[in-house]
This record gives sequence, structure tokens and C-alpha cells, in this order.
Amino acid sequence: MNLIGEYLRARRELIRPGDVGLPDNGHRRVPGLRRDELAMLAGISTEYYTRLEQGRDRRPSAQVLDALARALGLDEDATAHLHALGAPEAPRRRRPERIRPGLQDLLDAWHTTPAYVQGPFQDVLAANRLAVAVSPIFTPGTNILRSVLLDPGVQELVPGWRDRVGDLVAALRLTAGPDVDDPRLTDLVGELSARSDLFRRLWSRHDAKPHPGGGRHHLRHPLVGDLELSYEKFAVTEADGQLLVVYHAAPGSPTADALTLLGSLPAAEAPVSKVRA
Repeated sequence: MNLIGEYLRARRELIRPGDVGLPDNGHRRVPGLRRDELAMLAGISTEYYTRLEQGRDRRPSAQVLDALARALGLDEDATAHLHALGAPEAPRRRRPERIRPGLQDLLDAWHTTPAYVQGPFQDVLAANRLAVAVSPIFTPGTNILRSVLLDPGVQELVPGWRDRVGDLVAALRLTAGPDVDDPRLTDLVGELSARSDLFRRLWSRHDAKPHPGGGRHHLRHPLVGDLELSYEKFAVTEADGQLLVVYHAAPGSPTADALTLLGSLPAAEAPVSKVRA
């Protein structure tokens, strides 16, 4: 598989010539930049760039990769991703996706704080009761990206979900890096590619960036109304790509009161949502 060639092609097709000071007469046969234009901007020969994109040279130097990154306008994370594709290590042996018992105990001890743990491919590995009450997307065994793309019930809970799903796809791409043959990843990408036009379009862009370390989410809950939640994400040490995600609300806010109410409800009253086939 020609990972670096696929990435370079996808990125150059997203750049308009005018954005990099090149003329555009409106009669171009290919979207974005041509190979010779990108090669010129990077200061390398068209012949060498063509070999890279066609997979006939898969070990470019760090200097060439940096030059291509500058020509493509890549940020720091995307540049690191390009370097990983250009010098892939041996495929990683991922550990089984389990969490430490102490981490589950910690989640369960947070009665007023929704929190969950997700694996490298956005599978929910563990959650506390309040997180599941906030949204069924946080139920252990759920894949967050799959639910956002395919579950109408989850989409109703997340206003503007289309604007946010691109970040999830880009994070999945960065996590995968050159290890695209991981069985869990190939199953997930295969299913989403078959069932979601939006996913196919976003995946083909080859955007790669990490999960944001924090931010705000607006959820529309069927029982308690709108929730304005802040969140923080923390890497779990000695775990393969696991993240601890913790939500919190401003003290005394309507969302804080709503979380208290959700925490007092029997588990059976939490809303349930299933992905429709």
C-alpha cells in the first residue's frame, strides 16, 4: 500500500493554485495543484516527486518531507504524520483494549462528574453511570465515530454534529498513522465507507490531527434539555492510545443542576439509542 503517495495526492488536490501564488486560468484538468507545481514549490524535481506519489520511492529524506510539508502548508501535527508515513516502523502489536481496575474504580467514584475512557479507534472501553445517562454514545462497547455518523438518535443529541465529525475522522487518521492494516481499523473504515457518504469524503481528504485536549460540547438531552458541558482529555499512561475524558459544568449553572437530576434517576430511565441497520 502506497501510504505516502495517497497522502500527498490527497493534500495537493485540496490546494487552489491561487492560494500559493500560481496562476489559475480555470481550465485545469486536475483539482488542486499539478505534480510539477507541487514539486516546484518544494524545490525538488518533478521526476522525483512523481516517484514518491507513485510509490516507487518510499523512503524520502527528512529534508524532502519538510519541504513538501511547507509547500502543502501542513501544520505541526500533519507534518509529523507525513514523516510517520515516510518512515514507517514495524507494525505495532496493539495490546487488548482493557483498562486498569483502578481506573474503573475512579470512574465509579465520580458520582457528579460524567467520565469515560476511549481506545485508540474511539471505542468506549469504560464509563461511569452519569456519562451513560448524559448520552448513550458513552456506553461501553460503543464506537463514538460510528454512532455519530450512523445513529439518528445520537445525531439528535448532538446539534451541529456534521461540523464536528471531521475532527473525529482526522483523529482516527492520525492515530492509525502507517499502521492501516490493524484489523479493528480496517473493519471500522470498511463499514463506515460502505454506509456513510460523509465518512468516505472526509477519509479521502487524509486530514490528520489529534483529539483536542479540551473544549465545550452542547448536547440536547431528551429528559433535562440543553447541556453546556466543558471537557478535558488525558492520555492514560502505560496504555495504547487510551484517553480519559472528563466532563464538567459550571457550578450553579442549569447544566450542573441537570447533571444532579440525571445522577438521581434510576439507570432504567436513562435514554437508550440503537444504531439502525
